[in-house]
Parts: sequence; C-alpha cells; structure tokens
Amino acid sequence: MCRLFGFRSVITSQVHSSLIHAENALMDQSKKHPDGWGIAYYIEKNPHLIRSALSAIDDHLFEKISGVVSSQTVLAHIRNGTQGINNILNTHPFQYGPWVFAHNGNIKNLDGIKDKLIAKISPRLKRFILGNTDSEIIFYVILSYLEKDIPLDKREILFDEILNPIKEALLFITSLTGPLLDYNETIPTENYLSFILTNGSLFLGFQGGQSLKYCTHKTQCPERDNCPHFAHSCENPSKDKENINHLILTSEEIKGVNVWSELAPGELVGVDHNMNLRLEKLPIQFEKRIKK
Repeated sequence: MCRLFGFRSVITSQVHSSLIHAENALMDQSKKHPDGWGIAYYIEKNPHLIRSALSAIDDHLFEKISGVVSSQTVLAHIRNGTQGINNILNTHPFQYGPWVFAHNGNIKNLDGIKDKLIAKISPRLKRFILGNTDSEIIFYVILSYLEKDIPLDKREILFDEILNPIKEALLFITSLTGPLLDYNETIPTENYLSFILTNGSLFLGFQGGQSLKYCTHKTQCPERDNCPHFAHSCENPSKDKENINHLILTSEEIKGVNVWSELAPGELVGVDHNMNLRLEKLPIQFEKRIKK
C-alpha cells in the first residue's frame, strides 16, 4: 500500500529531514513503494503540486524538491499502486482548487461500484477526473459532499463545518464497498480508506484501516530558545479542542524528537484554520480480523 506524510504548522517549516534524512524517512520507505511520488506545499495560500511516476529513491527531483520546500502546510505521498496504471495522472496527491488529497487504501471490486460512485460526484467536478484510480474518485466524492455545505473556495473553515460532510461521504462510500478492514496485516485487495485532506489551512487525516499516526508535540523542541511561537503545547500532549502549534501525520513513525500517537480505525484528527485540534470517532463500519 502507499505511504502518507503531511503537516500543518503555525511557522514555516522545511521538510527535508522527514522526507530525506531522518531514520525511516519517506525516501527510504519508497524502496517498498516504488510507483511514483508527489509533494504539495502551500505558498501564499495556494497549493504547489509536483508529481512523478518514478520511484522517489531513484528520482533526483524528489531530493531536490524536498530540500527547498518550506511551508506551513505540506502533503507528501509515495505510491504502491493497487488501482490504475503507473503514470503521472494516477500519482498522488490530487488537487482541485485549494484542496489537496492523498489516499492510502483500496476499493475492493471497484469495477462493480465505480458507476455508482461517479454518479454521486457533482457534474461540474466530474470532468476534472483525469486518471483511473479509486483514490481520485474518492477525492471528488468527498468534495461533492463538501460543496453542499461549504463553498470550495472558502479558506477559513471550522472543523465542525466539515465534520458532517466528511462523515456522510464516507458512509456513502462504505455503503457501496462494504466494511473497511481492521487487520494488523495489509491485504492489498481489501477495503481501506486512510487519507489526508487539506485546503492549506484546514488539515485532517482519517484512519480507514491503514495505519496513520499523528504528532502534536516533541520530547524537546530544538528551537525552544529562539522560536517566537514556542508554547506549552510544543512539548506536552494536547487535548481535544485545544490550540496547538503543529500537527504532523504519517503512515510510519519517523524517528526523531516527535512524539507519535496512533489513530484507531475510524478516527479523524485535524486542525481548523485557528489550529484548534479535533479528534473524532466516525461511525464507519469495520470488519475486525484476528491474526491466527
């Protein structure tokens, strides 16, 4: 399956350590996930998207981009394709306007439900589907539910404004796919729906059967003595509905000073434009399997 990494921060931050230099950095993970990569980062509220169908570890552009990206919001993805051929149109993240989306998962028996999924997509959005992955279809289904309640060009969105549309979109998708799989080993042909979604200010991740970890604080911040934004939350656990300075999401723990927590299946974590932390459990059905 694929791997995800992203962050939202109150300060402009670089990503080269998490993507390139840290132990278990995203580039190292691409040895097992070779089917392309993509990085989205926001400058002056607008997403810049760079994608490649090459393996990140073999593509010098990945290292070059990772070394220069500096932003308050970044989303990166390395692909191990389960649906769709390996080309740039099928490479994550996907973008529409300010919205960027990356998926780690799979829809089982996509051919049997594809028409029903696409029928739920707003006609004005449908024509922007350029690839042939389940992930891109999921993205536009979610956007179609969002635009019923929120203008898609709205930048400052409260978490409560997005919670119900996200829930309804996932309930619709799983009504067609069947339960998502909660299992401690990956079976690539089963149903999984883990993802990260952002418009640059609102930033959230959903654990849909594939591991997703989050971090809101460090053991000790290396910049604690000179950072103008240093606060208690930077080195201590935060509670739901508290303001934080950063939220990092990753499929696999990246070694360093960050303190990681594991999302449970069905949990959604995110921050709104005020960096207010929210953690919610969505009523999504899972099939629980126990390894024998």
